Amino acid sequence: MISLSTSAILLRFVFGGLAVVASTIVARLIGGKVGGIFAAFPAVYLAAVVGAIWHVSGDQAITVVQSISKGALIGMISDIICAVAASYFILKHGHWKGVLLSLGIWLGTSSIIYFSLMV
Repeated sequence: MISLSTSAILLRFVFGGLAVVASTIVARLIGGKVGGIFAAFPAVYLAAVVGAIWHVSGDQAITVVQSISKGALIGMISDIICAVAASYFILKHGHWKGVLLSLGIWLGTSSIIYFSLMV
């Protein structure tokens, strides 16, 4: 496992922040659906991959990037399920309760997928 350096943390901050700003601007200019596509931009994933490549070299970098990618796949599947749950729960229960229920679905889904693949 690699440790997080200040530059890796800053990289995640910049990528994530730019993705949030871009999705907000696009949503206001074009509409929520297109803004939602930008909101799903894998900024943290890309920052993690770039950070790993900066700090690890050779075969170890390949192993680290593969591990990050497997985790990202679990996260992306869980994000899709969370988005579907949010569109249902927010309409049914209101904003705050719908968001909390959706995040619970995300946490449960992520945990189930992760632990079922670890066995």
